[in-house]
Amino acid sequence: MRVVVTGSSGLIGQALCSHLTGSGHSVVRVVRRPVRPDESALRWDPEAGTIDVDGLEGADAVVNLAGAGIGDRRWSEARKRVLVESRIRSTALLAGALAGLDLKPRVFASASAIGIYGERADEILTEQSSSGNDFLASLCVHWEAEVAPAAEAGIRVVCARTGVVLSRRGGALPKLLPLFKLGLGGRFGSGAQWWSWISLEDEIRAIVWVLENDVHGPVNLTAPNPVTNREFTRVLSTILSRPARFPVPTFGPRMLLGSELADALLFTSARVRPAVLESSGFAFSHASLEAGLRNVLNPPAS
Repeated sequence: MRVVVTGSSGLIGQALCSHLTGSGHSVVRVVRRPVRPDESALRWDPEAGTIDVDGLEGADAVVNLAGAGIGDRRWSEARKRVLVESRIRSTALLAGALAGLDLKPRVFASASAIGIYGERADEILTEQSSSGNDFLASLCVHWEAEVAPAAEAGIRVVCARTGVVLSRRGGALPKLLPLFKLGLGGRFGSGAQWWSWISLEDEIRAIVWVLENDVHGPVNLTAPNPVTNREFTRVLSTILSRPARFPVPTFGPRMLLGSELADALLFTSARVRPAVLESSGFAFSHASLEAGLRNVLNPPAS
């Protein structure tokens, strides 16, 4: 396939492009800077509403991973606007451009997040579940709505709702490892909140799966066995052979990150099932947390 990828410099984007290239596919990265003569890329500027439409013509698939990092800094009102606009503008620009092509892609996979469900305690959530009502849920609802022009133009559209991605190169795990290795790790708050996770390897395999298989609409990119934060803490400390006796009270992260961001990243409970992936026949390489963490922390020799 010829696959166009936005957000190719991020954790998931880098891994996806590497996987696609290694599998023999042609990858076209979408960048904001001038394109070098020796690279396969096209230029866009979501703030200005411009994109190299000619470079999109004839692509088999488009993957949209663009958006400012959710957990990169505290959520001031200005930062919230950046989080929203970086997703809304880029997705709207891309969906509109794809809808107007003469040679449209077969599939458009656009990033979203399980944050769309909000705080749901122990409720089991699937792609058919309703959305939440906090900031992150509202952001995801509007984000997903921007793909409509592509769907209306007959392109198969997938909204990939990603959970907590396990990787040593980014996300939550690198922030937790130093404390746990020192024996200073522990559950967050009560530890009863559900964390719906996925290994980076399965995240990439799942994205490729939705490109190659006839699924559409929202798709939860999470492993089939979510765990509570208490269980996550236990498994991680066991793998590292370190005690985890220091629970982190809620006020600490809330002071450090701000209440909204801390709650969204650490204390919100979302028990998510990947119902669409499972029903379409996708096989997870790491269905259990222990398997996922061991693969990330002690990857098999290649």
